[in-house]
Amino acid sequence: LGIPTTRSLAVIGTGELVHREIPEPGAILVRLSDSHVRFGSFQLLHFTNKPEKVTTLLNYIIERHYPSIQNDSEKHKLVLRHVIKRTAKLIALWQANGFIHGVMNTDNMTITGTTFDYGPFGFMDHFNPNFTPNHSDPNGRYAYGKQPEIGYWNLSKFSETLGHLVDPQFIAEELANYQPIYNDYYRKLMGQKLGLEILDSEFKELVNKLFQLLYNNSIDYSIFFRHLSDLPSNFPKRLKQKFKDPQALDSWISMYVRLIEREDPNLNTRTEKMNSINPKFILRNYLLQDATDKALKESDFSEVERLRILLEDPYKDRPELFSQYGIEPEYYAAETPPSSIEMQLSCSA
Repeated sequence: LGIPTTRSLAVIGTGELVHREIPEPGAILVRLSDSHVRFGSFQLLHFTNKPEKVTTLLNYIIERHYPSIQNDSEKHKLVLRHVIKRTAKLIALWQANGFIHGVMNTDNMTITGTTFDYGPFGFMDHFNPNFTPNHSDPNGRYAYGKQPEIGYWNLSKFSETLGHLVDPQFIAEELANYQPIYNDYYRKLMGQKLGLEILDSEFKELVNKLFQLLYNNSIDYSIFFRHLSDLPSNFPKRLKQKFKDPQALDSWISMYVRLIEREDPNLNTRTEKMNSINPKFILRNYLLQDATDKALKESDFSEVERLRILLEDPYKDRPELFSQYGIEPEYYAAETPPSSIEMQLSCSA
């Protein structure tokens, strides 16, 4: 999906049970990351009154991750600017792909703008900005629609730890740039998902109306975007039938087709580009739960392997490989079953 992320090297079972909502087998995740330094790492030093160690840690971050500014006299200002930009871009990618992190506290946000500390995460089923996959978050602090705001809040807390290095006015000015950076990158991503290049006020209206349409009709986020490439000639009848208000859909499609036609794109190229950014296969939590259950309860890792194959390239069918692994693509590309819609997880997930 092109989203910066940590990687899992191995999962090592402990042989013991962990008691959360239910007893589950304990394990240690061996994680690979460009950095394990989080915003919270700076807060710990700041609130234990160790400003010199904040400086040491920040200099280490600059040397390791931002070497181009290492010899600049204003490196401490510049690293803040880089961190704000990377964080804004990361969250824009989350939002465009319908990804919900689930627990965005400052200890789960890296200084390098990388998706970190997976726990109660998930991808959007029906479009719902109020959804969080974390059942320990009843007030929805980390819900999908709140993620950009929480990103800003976390950056402000990180910035507070740099008060002895960077003047408050510069900090305020850089934090004020977060939302415009996020908005600009998110707008470009949505343009790519919609196959449009003119990102003006009409485009903004189109996107706003689309989200309202998806929310009002409980439509699957990823599946809808995947099928948009079929327009203007086709739109799946089966998907259209899911709309409670088909007239609202027709009205939106008319607006969308008009914006497509004003750009006069090559339709084949547009379809190809849209299908390269709107995935056919999504790691839905019910699929992940099924694979986990088979692995834990039956020592059967075949479903884990199928998901691995699918997610290596989630944008297209690969018939020969799918046949080899017994993968039925339409099963994995289907909507989440009603009983598993908006599945919530615990931090032990």
